[in-house]
Amino acid sequence: MATKSLFEGQLVRLAAPEPGDAELFARWSHDAEYLRQVDTDYARPRSQAEFTEQFNRGCSSPNGVYFHLRTLEEDCLIGFAALHSIEWNNQTGVLAIGIGDARYRGKGYGTDAVRLLLNYAFQELNLYRVGLDVITDNVRAIRSYEKAGFRREGEMRANVLRDGVRVGRLIMGILREEWLESK
Repeated sequence: MATKSLFEGQLVRLAAPEPGDAELFARWSHDAEYLRQVDTDYARPRSQAEFTEQFNRGCSSPNGVYFHLRTLEEDCLIGFAALHSIEWNNQTGVLAIGIGDARYRGKGYGTDAVRLLLNYAFQELNLYRVGLDVITDNVRAIRSYEKAGFRREGEMRANVLRDGVRVGRLIMGILREEWLESK
């Protein structure tokens, strides 16, 4: 996939956090389905102030980059995308993404964002490997990652407890040459 620019895909763009964004993130933190798919930590509502602090911290990390996702068509904030835990000496990092606005889930925005973030990881940051882990019952996310070229590498079995049921965390990764092949 050819990108129009380093920060624009077909549907979304990677953007810096803006002051008003924290309000939407705080609202999304009341969506239990979203919280339980995007993270393995316990779900809890968070305040606008907490998100503002998180955005300030995340933007200044030497071992990660953090973006907000905005639609190209309406410039609507729909989620976040990040590369974190970057080990510069090993040229590796971990991808994270969340589509907080339910209206944009399952419509290709996440896949576009993943592809855009991989382009950034391999072209701009010169990473060699990008990994991630995803809860095994998050079928939509797994499908999106596989469309972008990620491969399944293993599973942490029974690693997440949700509503009395244990599910695993799938470990996935993509290498630079695999990404080049999937473009």
